[in-house]
Amino acid sequence: MALEYRNNELYCEDVPLTELHEEFGTPLYVYSRTKLLENFQALDAALSGIDHVTCFALKANSNVQLLKVLAEHGAGADVVSGGELLLARKAGFPPERMVFAGVGKREDELEFGLKEDIFCFNVESVQELQLISRVALRLQKTARVALRINPDINAESHPYISTALKEHKFGIPAGESREAFRVAASLPNLEVCGVHVHLGSQIVRKEPYTAAATFLSTLVRELRGAGISIAHVDIGGGFGVRYKNVLRHEGLPEEQDDQESIPSPAQFIDTMLPVLRETGCRIWLEPGRAVIADAGLLLTQVLYRKENRSKRFLIVDAGMNDLLRPSLYNAYHQIVPVRIETYEHEKTDIVGPVCETGDFFARDRQMPKTKQRDLLAILTTGAYGFVNASNYNSRLRPAEVLVNGDRVRVIRPRQTMNELAQ
Repeated sequence: MALEYRNNELYCEDVPLTELHEEFGTPLYVYSRTKLLENFQALDAALSGIDHVTCFALKANSNVQLLKVLAEHGAGADVVSGGELLLARKAGFPPERMVFAGVGKREDELEFGLKEDIFCFNVESVQELQLISRVALRLQKTARVALRINPDINAESHPYISTALKEHKFGIPAGESREAFRVAASLPNLEVCGVHVHLGSQIVRKEPYTAAATFLSTLVRELRGAGISIAHVDIGGGFGVRYKNVLRHEGLPEEQDDQESIPSPAQFIDTMLPVLRETGCRIWLEPGRAVIADAGLLLTQVLYRKENRSKRFLIVDAGMNDLLRPSLYNAYHQIVPVRIETYEHEKTDIVGPVCETGDFFARDRQMPKTKQRDLLAILTTGAYGFVNASNYNSRLRPAEVLVNGDRVRVIRPRQTMNELAQ
């Protein structure tokens, strides 16, 4: 296993987390190279035998050293900004395996993508089509485009990360899609090549994907009937991952889990494949969380124990500036001691040092009894962890390290006070 207890001490691959703390300090993001590749290759293998591209969504984690690992093993890249495009190219992703998504692309970003000759833009409005056409005409290039269609499908996810209902800002409404494709086909220097949908993130049921695949298949058939050639369909990503009971040990409390039966990413794909195959199109996939989430953890140290009449707190050295998800979404992450020294449990809040009541990682959580200076691991933080880190309260951004067997290397140094003051 990439993460396991050995003699009650937590290891990432063959490295004890206590050693990482001693060498690199905390807060510290720790990634497993083995788990990262295992996740990607399992997803990619689910489409073996079919013409496809499995892209990694850089919005989940854009550390260049992690991206290099994926690029070296055949991943494509899904980017949503000029900055992500720059990082993807620096990491070695070939432009013919890159798509540029996002609801608000600037003209300079469109120009960047065209000059890099990326595979295509996933376009979200008719005005965007018109701007891409003008930029491509000015540069004397042909822009390949896929239209992102909003199919009004409920992903049944958190409202902040659900993106395919008609009230959301994303995509072209399904009822306007045929006209949008007609406009795209009429504009100069555009090549219409695909259809894109993306339902959202942390989706834990198969049914939304079944509905999306059916929608895509029907739309492709109608467009071809209207004389518009469609070569690929892009189903997006959003496959949910497990956040509870990620690690089990007799010394850890069992967590109440209403999502015990989350399908694997391969099972999500198997649900869609029979329908998508009917299109005869190349299939593009854009997972992020499913590739990187459980390949990462945030290591933190207990600074103080504190109690009042109604609450017990563990104050740790990581804060909401390091990991925003619990504060932003009330997201749940399993939190475990690095060393299990007692089987006695207590209910506690795990909070950071930032000057906000919303600076918490867990509330009323059953935890093994924890002492000052103990180390805790906040699990499944590889996705939407460091990418959302900030300098709020002028706190330094944490370091990131990559573990490969018994070897460790820093893939982002800890920010320094001098860098903060620049």
